[in-house]
Amino acid sequence: QVQLVESGGGLVQPGGSLRLSCAASGFTFSSYAMSWYRQAPGKERELVASISGGGTAFYADSMKGRFTISRDNAKNTVYLQINSLKPEDTAVYYCKAVLIGRHYWGQGTQVTVSS
Repeated sequence: QVQLVESGGGLVQPGGSLRLSCAASGFTFSSYAMSWYRQAPGKERELVASISGGGTAFYADSMKGRFTISRDNAKNTVYLQINSLKPEDTAVYYCKAVLIGRHYWGQGTQVTVSS
């Protein structure tokens, strides 16, 4: 079955960096686009970035500049690098795959930016 497992979150000071990982299994990873979303407390889940199977990246307008999505098809893993973290980046970060019209989500990884 399809599984998405995020990792790499944690508590980080403002200005710091994190690299989130999402390990995928149960499908032909390289054939599908993958996305990162985030959900801050009291807010709706929002798209951060997507990446095609071939590695073409797309970023939501508000996420351009500090976020970098990448993937390693040999490791069935998609990454999200976040630089210059701000308190407003505090959220649960989720990866998502859409397979034949069905959406699959991971359990999320918490990122907390605080001094």
